[in-house]
Amino acid sequence: MKVKVINQSKHSLPEYQTPLAAGLDLRANLEVPVTIGPLERQLIGTGLFIELPEGYEAQVRPRSGLAYKHGLTVLNTPGTIDADYRGEVKVLLVNLSNEPFVVQDGERIAQMVVAKHEQIKWEAVEVLSETQRGAGGYGSTGKS
Repeated sequence: MKVKVINQSKHSLPEYQTPLAAGLDLRANLEVPVTIGPLERQLIGTGLFIELPEGYEAQVRPRSGLAYKHGLTVLNTPGTIDADYRGEVKVLLVNLSNEPFVVQDGERIAQMVVAKHEQIKWEAVEVLSETQRGAGGYGSTGKS
């Protein structure tokens, strides 16, 4: 699938890091480094503007290495970029560690997965079909 992109960053376009990767790494596009203190959040621009085909979304997700090593994650995971959005792709990072984290220009800060989606139409009913799980919610399928 081809996706139209305007790259106003200083960096090359995102690439898949391995042949079977689902996500493209997004890079910070910064004039100066940004420090994110413990429990603080910052919106970091990428300099990318995309035009997704109808019926697709882009999901912005954390990079596992940053989350594991530094407690840095994407706050609204996954962040959704709709097909009709034409603004800059930005990443809402949060620092869940006890140490400040400095985001450098060009640093890989998140990954973006493009996925097909459907839109639904509601059908109001009085009863739903029965299942083995039923109304069991949080933790209901775990060990007893």
